[in-house]
Amino acid sequence: MPHGLGHLMGCDVHDVGGYPEGTERINEPGIRSLRTSRALEEGMCLTIEPGCYFIPALLEPALQNPEQARFFNTEAIQRFQGTGGVRIEDDIIITADGCELLTCVPRTVDEIEALMAEGRREPLATK
Repeated sequence: MPHGLGHLMGCDVHDVGGYPEGTERINEPGIRSLRTSRALEEGMCLTIEPGCYFIPALLEPALQNPEQARFFNTEAIQRFQGTGGVRIEDDIIITADGCELLTCVPRTVDEIEALMAEGRREPLATK
């Protein structure tokens, strides 16, 4: 993915500190874009950003490489290439026994279509 996963959030939306001093980044596909390698601790806030992009400059070399091309569904790529792609960004806070999702957005097709049909966004519920 051309963007990073899991950047910390704090005083700044893209807070620094994902790589402790002395930690080197790993330059391998699937890992090189990670924005943090530190052990997560209770109270840390970070993002999870899965995405699916259709970028010709990245797809074309992969589709020409038989070892990589076998993992691609070329019909689906052709069907969705004009969209550019999609990314869903969730914000989480690390808890003592896992994490808490802070993002409150529609997720299913039905939820998204219902929101679009309303033509406006309801205020977020507070806890």
